[in-house]
Amino acid sequence: MMRTAEFEAERGRLQRLAYRMLGSVSDAQDVVQDAWLRWTRAGADVADPAAWLVKATTRLCLDRLRAAKAERAAYRGPWLPEPLIEPLVEDPVERAEDVSVAFLLALERLSPLERAVFLLREAFEEDYAAIGRALGRSEAAVRQLAARAKAHVREARPRYSVDRAEAERLAHAFLAAAASGDASAFSALLAQDAIMVSDGGGKRMAALRVLVGPADIAGLFLAVAERHGPMAVSSVRLARINGYPGVVLEMADGPQTFALEPGPDGRIAAIYVVRNPEKLGHVSAS
Repeated sequence: MMRTAEFEAERGRLQRLAYRMLGSVSDAQDVVQDAWLRWTRAGADVADPAAWLVKATTRLCLDRLRAAKAERAAYRGPWLPEPLIEPLVEDPVERAEDVSVAFLLALERLSPLERAVFLLREAFEEDYAAIGRALGRSEAAVRQLAARAKAHVREARPRYSVDRAEAERLAHAFLAAAASGDASAFSALLAQDAIMVSDGGGKRMAALRVLVGPADIAGLFLAVAERHGPMAVSSVRLARINGYPGVVLEMADGPQTFALEPGPDGRIAAIYVVRNPEKLGHVSAS
């Protein structure tokens, strides 16, 4: 019982670390389960259970990142992390700056070791010596990795955050504009330098490039509506998706998510659309 209690006390922290490392809810759950299995086989004389579990989880994540390198390089179209969905409440469990899509995409540009060091230091406040022990690196090497990683992701954290009322307003406005077929109304919601990234993974229809600017983004929505008619949506749910205001739709061919990154003047700075069914197994619109 004691070993179970020690693990459960750390489960949430390990899940958060693994998701940020891997960008996948399902893979993070698998890693934490693997860490549990290793924990059950560990000796009873582990002096610091929390440190042991962080080390095991980090190394399991590094193994997965290295194994997935070729698969990621061959990915069809833009890659987005699996959506992390929370209720649209005032105090979300996950801080938006630590799980935003922009931040996770910035982490993707780091090497696996840089990513591990950055997260353990910046998000989980581990000291350099402890990180070195977890990764089998010297403290000096860890400091160097941390400095390099911090420089790469410095600008990636969200600049704007919104409360529940504003998040609901933005999500409702997006839904209304998308359904209206009015290009002007849709464009008015978007910042001048807004982008849209759509991840279908080659499994469902999605844009194979990043769309830039209101005209480009609105044009795609209108073209899809003209070609396929109004979207057959069976249910709609507002949520926080990776800390952003978001919408979860249940379509005829499965769920999809829209994360709306807030920008200046109450407009949308970025739309992140996940349609790849392999990333939506944990998603339900109900």
